[in-house]
Amino acid sequence: MADPGKPERPASRPRTGRANRRGVARLAAVQALYQMEIAGTSLNQVIAEFETYRLGGQEVDGDRFQAADAGWFRDLVSGVVAEQRAIDPEIDRALAVAEWPLKRVDATLRAILRAGVYELKARRDVPVRAVLSEYIDVAKAFYDGDEPRIVNGVLDRIAHILRGDEFGEPSP
Repeated sequence: MADPGKPERPASRPRTGRANRRGVARLAAVQALYQMEIAGTSLNQVIAEFETYRLGGQEVDGDRFQAADAGWFRDLVSGVVAEQRAIDPEIDRALAVAEWPLKRVDATLRAILRAGVYELKARRDVPVRAVLSEYIDVAKAFYDGDEPRIVNGVLDRIAHILRGDEFGEPSP
């Protein structure tokens, strides 16, 4: 039964193919990054766990999981871990505009922002607008409040710096 105090989200038409599998991989990557931060799970452990139990479109405890692009998942999680020392200051600078340091952001939102920034930096084969849209959707999967707008604002600021050419701006 729906919560009467919460507006219902309209049902969306399911996507198919590679884009959907990447979207599921992004969501799983955020969950894995969160688990690593909160539970202290190692990179190898989390990748093995997700590949065994969560990425293949299987059923777990009555819930059916869509299949994810395992390679995309591995790239995101391992890329964020490898580049986190460079990614976090970029996020911190973008959040400073709103006087909100990264350390005050909850672990799920940090994971979303880190994965989004990694993809902006490392995956130039994905258009900026697609990256922003995908991570806003990931934020909407976890939050009903302002967090999707925060994700949009932070990733947009960083995208203009890293990939301004896609907005018609001169490259730095």
